[in-house]
Amino acid sequence: MSFIQYLKDTRGELHHVAWPTRTQTILYTVIVMAISVFVAFYLGLFDFIFTTGLSRILPYVEPTSAAPQLEVTQIPVGSTTPTATPAEAN
Repeated sequence: MSFIQYLKDTRGELHHVAWPTRTQTILYTVIVMAISVFVAFYLGLFDFIFTTGLSRILPYVEPTSAAPQLEVTQIPVGSTTPTATPAEAN
């Protein structure tokens, strides 16, 4: 089958497609945009609730002694000697 025949067949098949009207296209576009905005606000609301809740609860939670203390060292580029970070100074 040649490329020209493929293009003719494709064009013929496109005549069988039930294309939406202009009004339907605009309506569906508005619906998709509205749902997208709703989902964005919905997720943003729960993100705000959980972030605010955690930031208010965490200061009252005491760290357990079972949790391992992490030591952070930083090696500047070109250096082979680790330097202490402000977290280690405490």
